[in-house]
Amino acid sequence: MNAKSLITPLGSWKFWKEFIIMTIAMMLASAGVYYFVVPANLVLGSTAGLAIVISNLFVAAGIPLKVSTVILILNVILLFLAWVLCGKEFGAKTIYTSLILGPMMDLWELILPFQKLIPAGETSVMGDIWFDLLCFVMIVSVSQTILFHINASSGGLDIVAKIINKYFHIDIGEAVTVSGLVICLTAFAVNPFRLVVIGLIGTWINGIAVDYFTAIINRRKRVCIICDDHDKVREYIICTLQRGCSLYEVTGGYNGRKNVEIESLLTKDEFAKVMNYMKENGMHSFVSASNVSEVYGLWNHAKKKPRPKPAKEKLFQD
Repeated sequence: MNAKSLITPLGSWKFWKEFIIMTIAMMLASAGVYYFVVPANLVLGSTAGLAIVISNLFVAAGIPLKVSTVILILNVILLFLAWVLCGKEFGAKTIYTSLILGPMMDLWELILPFQKLIPAGETSVMGDIWFDLLCFVMIVSVSQTILFHINASSGGLDIVAKIINKYFHIDIGEAVTVSGLVICLTAFAVNPFRLVVIGLIGTWINGIAVDYFTAIINRRKRVCIICDDHDKVREYIICTLQRGCSLYEVTGGYNGRKNVEIESLLTKDEFAKVMNYMKENGMHSFVSASNVSEVYGLWNHAKKKPRPKPAKEKLFQD
């Protein structure tokens, strides 16, 4: 990679927008860890949970070591392993998010120490370990979903899961579960059985919450349109919305007429625009739409500049 290829992304709006988004997402994640995990001594399937175990072991041995410092050390080691074992797939985004989690926890400690939020006679911010668990899961799940949406991650457990997936040929979802389970079980060294079980449940809920938020933020519409003016609708989707579409020859079961069905994946706003376009132009159509939570491939690429209108032609010939 030459110097020019490094300078260009730094000067783009996309780079700075994603930089700000990643920073905000990691501010949320660090707040969740600092205010809800650390005071309650929860150990979940994450590097933060493992850091709590290691920190407590060092403190018990008479060596003061903050959780944030352990997180920073663990992330440096994991990023090095990812670079050597998995190549450059994680990139600069994961390096940045991983290295700022610990320092951001220290920042929250300077701004508002969690000790000031703990009610008198309680041992955690919410006063109930289950409420602390739920608050942490909700905050961190939102943070993770934001990062995944811009093709980033917080590192840590994701790196471990990737290494397991690559070298042991285990499905990535199962790899996350296995690595999370192992980290949760390390809590037996510092926590009673009850807290370990709570950590396992929290890890499971965290996975469900991430899937839920990801499905919401990535939801698309698979739209199928049968219309006499299919050429105009196709031009509108391709040239105005700059989305792809597929064309199928269909035959009406009732009247035997041949027509063309247009199928396209659109956002909710784009779907609304297509419907308004057909309504404003008085097009008679039959439209069906269903939700799609995951889309891979060329659809996710950045939109290109407007393309010339496709020439009108007979799509299907007898």
